Parts: sequence; structure tokens; C-alpha cells
Amino acid sequence: MPSRRDTIADDLRHQISTGHFKAGERLPSEAQLASRYTVSTPTLRSALALLQGEGLVEKIHGRGNFVCRPLRKITYTGGCREAPTWATPSAPLHMTARTTNLEAYGHLAALLDVPPRSPLRLTEVVYITHEGKSPHSLARIYVPHDLAPADSPVLDEIAVRLADLRPPLAEVQERLSARLPTQEEATVLRIATSLAVLSLTRVATDVTGRVVEAALLVLPGDRADALFTTRLTTGERSSKE
Repeated sequence: MPSRRDTIADDLRHQISTGHFKAGERLPSEAQLASRYTVSTPTLRSALALLQGEGLVEKIHGRGNFVCRPLRKITYTGGCREAPTWATPSAPLHMTARTTNLEAYGHLAALLDVPPRSPLRLTEVVYITHEGKSPHSLARIYVPHDLAPADSPVLDEIAVRLADLRPPLAEVQERLSARLPTQEEATVLRIATSLAVLSLTRVATDVTGRVVEAALLVLPGDRADALFTTRLTTGERSSKE
């Protein structure tokens, strides 16, 4: 027998799919819905959490629960030397950026492969991509301060600056995993803490062994995937035949 939570989620799901609640529309308040279904607020919120995890409902703190608009899928394109990129089937997503200067400490020291409490100065650039007002991805890029562009924190400019000032890259390592978001990530991306995200760590090292760029990317699992392409040289293809 379905639980009250599942029954409520099924009913709301049906109302959304039939257009009773339209994309972008705010649902009745949680108190109103709890009264309508004669359940406690925690039970009602549990039902809404199911819909949030499915990408049908978005909870905006201080405003309420809204029916999500159809999500545009984005693809992280990996396996390349350039800065992290995203591909979309239509127009590019809007991107906002914030830059901060800080020192390599804690997990950043390990990420940049420098001693703890290192005096290494870093430039952190936080990128958030949006479709309209809906966040799509979160990225934190760390570059040694002497390699970072002085002005605009644009991905392409960082890539150009790195190419100009550092020796050639020797290795780009990308590690992809699935996990639940932190509370901060869920708040920034406006997703439920029960929705899995793709977590990608990208570390670029030059021929001298210096880490010249580290990126931490978080992509909601309901609107993103990752593509890695390996291109073989003619000699490699021949040896496999």
C-alpha cells in the first residue's frame, strides 16, 4: 500500500503533467497543501522532496515551491587540454563569475600539490551558469595568482593567459564521481539535497611538475552529463588492427 508521501507526490505529479499546475507557477503554500491532504508539514515536505529530486518542483527559499520549466541538458566536454567547457544543444547558457584572491590552504594545498600553509597566492574564480534564473552548474577554478588574468575572469582569457606564461602542459587529470550535494551547493544550484550531482575535479600540470590550474565542478544529475573522447594517432590505430 502506497505511503501518504507517495500518494501526495503521485497526485501533484499528475496535476503537473496534465497542466493543472503550469511550468513556472508557484504551488499552494506548504501549509495549504498539508491542510488539503490532511497530513503533517514534514510528510508534505517529504512528498515535495520526491518531486524536487525528479526535477519537477523547485523550492526557492523565502518564496515557495515552483513547477520547474523543462530543463536544458548540458554536457561537460572532458579529455582536452583547454579550460573546462560545456556544450548545449542551443544557445549558450548565461554565466556569472566572481573572483577572489586567497592563499593555498587545507584541501587547496593538496589540490595544488604544495606544502600546507604555503605562501602560494591563488586566484579563485567561481562560475555559475544559468538558463534564465535557473542555475545549471557551479565551478570553482583555482590558478596561481601570477598566471591569472588581471581583469576580466573569463574562462577563455584564463586559458590564453596560462598558455602565454607557463611551460606546456604535461598532464590533465580529470576525476568524475557521483555524490549528494553539500547544503551550500544545493542552495546555490537550487536543488534538493537528495538529488545526486556529478562532481568533477580537473588538475592541469605543466612539464616542470607545477600545477597551474585546478577546477572543482558540480553538475546537477538531472540536467548534465559528461563526454570524454580519446583520439588515437595513426600509429596507435595500426597497432590495434
